[in-house]
Amino acid sequence: MACTFDQRIDRRHSDSLKWRKYGERDILPLWVADTDFRSPECVIDALQQRVAHGVFGYGSTPEELIEITVARMQARYRWKIDPAWLVLLPGVVSGLNLAVRAFTEPHQGTVAPSPIYPPFRAAARLAERSQINAPLRLHGGRWLADFDELSPVMSGNEKLLMLCNPQNPGGTVYRREELEAQLDFARRHDLIVCSDEIHCDLLLEEGAEHIPFGSLSEDAQQRSITLISPSKTFNIAGLGASLAIIPDKTLRARFNRVRQGIVPQPDILSLVAATAAWQNGQPWLDEQLAYLRGSRDLLNKRVNAIEGLSLAGPQATYLAWIDASALDVASPALFFERHGLGFSAGRDFGDDNFVRLNFGCPRDLLLEALRRMEAAVRTLRR
Repeated sequence: MACTFDQRIDRRHSDSLKWRKYGERDILPLWVADTDFRSPECVIDALQQRVAHGVFGYGSTPEELIEITVARMQARYRWKIDPAWLVLLPGVVSGLNLAVRAFTEPHQGTVAPSPIYPPFRAAARLAERSQINAPLRLHGGRWLADFDELSPVMSGNEKLLMLCNPQNPGGTVYRREELEAQLDFARRHDLIVCSDEIHCDLLLEEGAEHIPFGSLSEDAQQRSITLISPSKTFNIAGLGASLAIIPDKTLRARFNRVRQGIVPQPDILSLVAATAAWQNGQPWLDEQLAYLRGSRDLLNKRVNAIEGLSLAGPQATYLAWIDASALDVASPALFFERHGLGFSAGRDFGDDNFVRLNFGCPRDLLLEALRRMEAAVRTLRR
C-alpha cells in the first residue's frame, strides 16, 4: 500500500472545524485532535457500500463490531472481556460526562491529573461537581502525577478518579507499576475509575506497551469504566462511534440509566466505519505510526533547539505538549497565533505556559509550522 500521508488534502473550504476556525487568515491550524490524513481505504469502501444501499433507518446493535472489540482486547492486551460489558456511545466525551453524573452526587467530587484534556475539567464543571487535581511533573522525560500528594486535601467526598491513558496532552504511556499505583490510590479512597484510552493504538515509543486499566486485576476491572474508540487512530472522529467497557453490572446499570433519553446510540454510518477500521485498518495504521514517529522525532529536534521552548516525548498520540514558560510573553498561544500558528492554548488544559501542537499533518505543513515558530521566537530576541 502506497503511503499517502504526505498528500495535502484541502480542508479549508470543507466542513472541517479545525480548518474553518481561522477562515481566510494565514494561520496554520494545528490544534483540535483530528489529523489531516485521508482515512483508510477499507473505511471509505465500507461507507460507500453502506451508502449505496440507500436506506438509513434505525440500526440495531452491530454484532460484528462487538465481536471484533472482544477479540481485539484479547489479542492486543490479553484482556478477556464479556460482550455484555460493552456500551455503545456516540463519543468518548459523552462517556466522560456520563461517568461524572452516574457515579457522583451533587455534593461529591472527582479527581484528575492536571494538565488534562479539557473535557475532563468541563465534565465536572457542567455537572456542578468539584474536582481536585494532581499536578503532572516531568520524570525522566515523561509526564507523571503522584496522586498520593492529594491525600491530605481530600475530603472523603471524592468518588471518581478520571484517568487518561495514554495521557493527553503529555503523551505518556503508563507502565504497569504506575497504573498499579493509581489503582492502589483508588482502592484506598474507594474511588470508581474512568479511564479514557482513546489514544491506545497511537504508540510511538519503541517498546511502549498500552495496558488497559481494567485489565490490571479483578479489583481494577470491577471498579472501572474504560472508554475506547477507533476515531482518533483512523481519523474518523466526525463518525464518533465509541464504546465503554463496564464489567460491573451495577455500575453499568447506573451508567445506562443516566444516558437514557439524553445520549443516543451511535449512528449507523459511524458503526460501519468503526467496524471496518478495526477489522481491516492495521496495515494503514502501521504506516501512519511510522510517519508520526518521524514527525515526532523532527519536532523534538527542532523545538528543543529553539531558545525558550522545550518538548518531552510524546510516547504516544500525535500531540506535542510544548513548554513555552521561558518565553517573555503573556500568552504563548496568542503569541504564536499572531505569527500564523493555531495551537491549542495550554490554559484550557490547566497550564497557560504551554501550547499543544497537533502534528498529525503532512510533513511539509509541519516544516512550515516549525519555520514560523523559529521566526516567531526570533522576534523576541531583537
